Amino acid sequence: MKRFVAGLWRILKQLPLALLAPVILVLAALGLALADLLAALRSKIPARDTKPSPDAASIVIPNWNGRDLLKKYLPSVIASIESHPGSEVIVVDNGSTDGSVAFVRERFPHVKLLELPVNLGFGGGSNAGFRAAKNDIVLLLNSDMRVERDFLAPLLAGFQDEKTFAVACQIFFSDPAKKREETGLTEGWWLQGSLRVRHRIEPEVRDLYPCFYGGGGSCAFDRRKFLELGGFDELLKPFYLEDTDLGYLAWKRGWKVLYQPASVVYHEHRGTIGKRFSDAYIQNVLKKNFLLFTWKNIHTWRRLIPHLWFTWANAMLSWWFGDSPERASFAGITCAGLHLPRAMASRIRARRLAAISDSEAFQRPLGSHFRDRFAALPAQPDKLRVLFVSPYPICPPTHGGGVFMYQTICALARHCELHLLISLDLAEQRQAHRELDAICASTEYVVRLEGRQKAFGAMEPHAVREFRNRDFAWLIHRQIYLRKIDVLQLEYTPLGQYHGSFRRIPSILFEHDVYFQSIARRLPHITNALEKIQARWEYLRGLRYELRLLPKLDRVQVCTPDAAAYLRTFLPELSGRIDADNRAGIDTSRYHFQCSGRELFTLLFLGSFRHLPNQEALNWFLSNVFPKVRAAEPRARLIVIGSDPPPRHSLPEDDAIELRGFVEDVREPLGRYAVFVCPILSGSGIRVKLLEAFAAGIPVVSTRIGAEGLANADGEICALADDSEHFAQAILDLLSDPVKAAAMATRARQDVTAKRDMRVMTERLVESYRAQIERMRERPN
Repeated sequence: MKRFVAGLWRILKQLPLALLAPVILVLAALGLALADLLAALRSKIPARDTKPSPDAASIVIPNWNGRDLLKKYLPSVIASIESHPGSEVIVVDNGSTDGSVAFVRERFPHVKLLELPVNLGFGGGSNAGFRAAKNDIVLLLNSDMRVERDFLAPLLAGFQDEKTFAVACQIFFSDPAKKREETGLTEGWWLQGSLRVRHRIEPEVRDLYPCFYGGGGSCAFDRRKFLELGGFDELLKPFYLEDTDLGYLAWKRGWKVLYQPASVVYHEHRGTIGKRFSDAYIQNVLKKNFLLFTWKNIHTWRRLIPHLWFTWANAMLSWWFGDSPERASFAGITCAGLHLPRAMASRIRARRLAAISDSEAFQRPLGSHFRDRFAALPAQPDKLRVLFVSPYPICPPTHGGGVFMYQTICALARHCELHLLISLDLAEQRQAHRELDAICASTEYVVRLEGRQKAFGAMEPHAVREFRNRDFAWLIHRQIYLRKIDVLQLEYTPLGQYHGSFRRIPSILFEHDVYFQSIARRLPHITNALEKIQARWEYLRGLRYELRLLPKLDRVQVCTPDAAAYLRTFLPELSGRIDADNRAGIDTSRYHFQCSGRELFTLLFLGSFRHLPNQEALNWFLSNVFPKVRAAEPRARLIVIGSDPPPRHSLPEDDAIELRGFVEDVREPLGRYAVFVCPILSGSGIRVKLLEAFAAGIPVVSTRIGAEGLANADGEICALADDSEHFAQAILDLLSDPVKAAAMATRARQDVTAKRDMRVMTERLVESYRAQIERMRERPN
């Protein structure tokens, strides 16, 4: 009852603000549009890019009633500049009443003291310190920061060119038991109409690395650039997001913001603000400033219009269900609305300063895009560096895609500096991949990161949502930067979402099968009405997703020329960008050819049962084909092999059916049994099990879909049949005529060796990489 009354009181109390909020948002939209018009009538502010002198720094420390903090931490700051002649420490006092000014004068007479008669807030005090500084580089520190004695040198060394705006320190908390909420390595992104920011803990980053913004209390700035941007904007006072705003302005100006982990500082978190303001007040300031940040800095109306909608919708949720740190509130909207005129003025100046778009400004702080935009990349690298990304475990290769990936990696590692990023289902699967560690330049494994949950009404396919994870994206960006990657190779359609809009680093996707085509082929075999509705909806989602995604890739790899032609019927613009001859193969030398001495009257079904078409194929074969074979040849036996097999009780009670399940090496059964059956009814792409069967010398009976891309003529390299009668008869013919079966198997081995040998295909793959790199890097950046 108390909760109900409290909720009702909250709703009634905020009712006036709820009625006012839509009016404020409409006025904001009109005001921002007017600001854009006025900005368009004025000229751009020219940039004056110069490299600052890295010999010395001015350390500015804003202070407000922080006498105890200065006493505790200022000595470490003073000690840090002793090895940097010409450096200075400036304490900017924001009208303190606790004796801070007298304390600094008495205890630290060599410190430059700047007294302000009133509290100008963090931004205003910092701006005053920048104006008073004498050096090109100004290091801004909170008063509750303790620094390492050698922390300054790495920061100064980070200003390597005329484009560097800021270099941020690595932050630890003074209390090591505290959760590390800030590190200095910042990330920012746009989601559901709002800016999102966070700090990352990243031990693999040991040198300069791009970041979204430099923390205002632990960062060195190029003084001239800082003042050119106007310093910290009073729009955002009293505190928070001033540094984020400044970092975003710098990126849009075409400059760089970097993180230097070698420069370490220790922060007593919210040592000043947290002690003097309530958490509710701090949260309200944050909500207001996130809105004002957007109104000032986001200049693309395709982002602004959803922002206004999400702001109102989230405020409604907060009104009805209670406040949340990630949601807007009516109080925040009202406070932001009171600052609309100032936001319009700031927006006009921000537009005049901007040299790149919002999308570009969000991309450049990511490691991969930073390398693509700023690194010196040769048109023909001496040795290619390839990042190969798999959504599934590779070792042991328990499914067809795993075989393609495993054998491509083994061949590719001989030609390139190969780096792997592999998603595992379980941590214990790491051990099985040790052989890849030995042949690759680096390997990184992550246990399956939680993706977004399935949602029937969502526009993305289920498989895509399953693999959508910001942390996985971060790993890709990080590896491209740290490993100096030249080519991003993505496996399977769901990973296509991690392509980069790169100008000089190719993003290449191998579509192991065409997703929407696979679903379309399943539809005729689905009998349950509800399942068919779901499959049709998934088909439409898959069609929409792939047709939007594939044109964004620099190259698309498919298994067969037929798949390439199929995609071109939907996307003619992909002509010249689809490869059908450099991925779907095997290393035929790994398979011993044996067409005699096999166990008589044995049939082999092979496939991973995580793959739905294999489940459907086995059910169809057991229900419709195998009984006919047994009726004509009672000695026939079926051996079923594959990972994640169905339980034995789900199969017919028949001694002629042997469920072996997973085997370590499929070459043993491929060399042992008499006939290989591939009764696949749906899916697309090349079945690697057929390539392996051809290479091993076991005669094959397949449906035409199963043999897609490999065989067109019945009996040439395999028998082809699509109905149960002909499929059973083809099996019986091979069982009764070993000479015919051996001759067909010999032709199949010759065919796969000539057309699908992985060593030859990988050489073509490397050639395609180099050709794409050259095309992209010869274009103006």
